[in-house]
Formats: sequence, C-alpha cells, structure tokens
Amino acid sequence: MSTLVSIFTSFIDALYSLTNAINFPSYALAIIILGLIVRLILLPLTIMQMKSMLGMTEIQPELQRLQKQYANNREKLSEEMMKLYQEYNVKPAAGCLPILIQLPILYILFWAIRDYNFADSAHANFFWISSLNNTDPTYILPIVLGIIMFIQQKIAMSINPQAMDPSNPMNMTMKMMLYVMPLIMAFSATQMPSGLVIYWLTTSGFMVFQQLYMNRVRKKRTRKRRRTNDAAREARTATKEHRRRKETADQNKSKKKTKQQLKNEHKAKKREAKYQAPAKEGSSATYHAPKKK
Repeated sequence: MSTLVSIFTSFIDALYSLTNAINFPSYALAIIILGLIVRLILLPLTIMQMKSMLGMTEIQPELQRLQKQYANNREKLSEEMMKLYQEYNVKPAAGCLPILIQLPILYILFWAIRDYNFADSAHANFFWISSLNNTDPTYILPIVLGIIMFIQQKIAMSINPQAMDPSNPMNMTMKMMLYVMPLIMAFSATQMPSGLVIYWLTTSGFMVFQQLYMNRVRKKRTRKRRRTNDAAREARTATKEHRRRKETADQNKSKKKTKQQLKNEHKAKKREAKYQAPAKEGSSATYHAPKKK
C-alpha cells in the first residue's frame, strides 16, 4: 500500500514540476492533469464499456423476446442469452471494469493527498481553499461533485435500455439511486481532502463528455438501423405488390383467354348449326360443311 502511495506522490511531484516549467505552478493543476491521464489510460476499457452498452441497447428487443419465451425455464433462458451475447459480441461485465479500477485509485489517492507534504505550500491552495490537504469549508466542491454525478447517472440511464423499461422490476430502484447516489457522493466528498475532490471532479467531468458522445453515437446508430429496417420493409412491400400485380395480370389473362375460348366455341357451334339446318328441313341434297382450315 505504501509503495502505491509513493508512486502516486511521485506522479504529483512530476506533474507539479511540469506546471512550474510552463510558469503556472499549481498542485491543483497537477492533480487535474493526473485525473486526465488516468482517464486516458482507462480509455480502452471505457470504449469497451461503451460498445457493450450500445450492444445491449441493440439486442434489447431480442432479450425481451427470450425472457417471455423462457419465463419458466431459467436455465434455458441463461443459455439462450449467452448465445445471443456471443452472436452480437456483447460483454455485459465489461461495463463494470472502469468503475472497479477507479475505486482502488481513489482509495490510494485519498492517502496520498491527505498526507502529502507540499514542497511549495504557496501553490498548494485552490481559490478559496488554503490547502489541498484540507476539506472544503464552503462545501462548494462537494455540491458541484453531486451535481456532476447526477448528470452522469442521468445520461447513463438514458443509454441503458433496462433503466428506461417500465416493465423492469429494477426500474424503481434505479430511479431512486439516481437521486440517492449523488447525495451520498457529495456527503462523502465533504470528508475528503480537497485535492481528491478535485481529482474526482476531473474524472467525473471527463466521463460526462464520454457519455454524451456515446449517446450521440447510439442515436446515430438507432437512426441508421431504423432507416435500414424501413428500407427492408419497403422492399418487402414492393415485392408483395409486384407479386399481387403479377397474380392479377395472370388472372386477367386467364379470364381473357377463357372468354376468347367461349367466343370461339360459340362461333363454331353457330357455324355447325347453320350448315346442319338444311338436313333438318328434309333437304335431299347432301350438304357438306367446309373443312376447317
């Protein structure tokens, strides 16, 4: 544990030296840069999380169908869901990885910043906060953190189809956590060193922009899928219409042919009756009907 704390302390020292090199010495800025670096390192996992959530959004109708079909067979339902995940390359557990990695980092930074010995205490302040080791006496940073966490969860719920499904039994719990979790986080931040709250604000703000981008991608993919479905529906409708017209044309052709046949038969009978008339009247002359050409 002490080794990890020393590593993060060295990172803060190095980043402070960087801010000093650009003539803007600030430990708060060094912590903000550290937060951005951590988010960039975790970016591949975040992208995996985004893809997983987008995949879950796309297969949601199929998941609902499976849940209805195998409502009384949990084992078969799990088996079919795993097949569906493999087919669409969806990894539900991938959404938890960034959070699980962030928690140990926050814990280590808590001890690193609380006991940090600022070499240049004149630059260890942050606006109204005299030292980044101390808590925020005005509670402004914890309140801002709570607001950002609320926005972050609100966006996450709009992306997560299960959270928006009224039939989901967890829907009420998710809505309650939307308001409870930011309050818990804000209260926890009042007991933390201001430097750690600044780090948390940085990473949370970064996550908000990531989720906004993810939401934009989701809407774009949804519109594309809707256009594809509409085109397929129109193609099926056109095929059915073409088939119907062909059947109607064949029927009309058949009717026309039948009418022509009846007409020809009627003419033939009329000619036959005309040639056979003299024989019926007792004529001695033998009358031969002309041969058909």
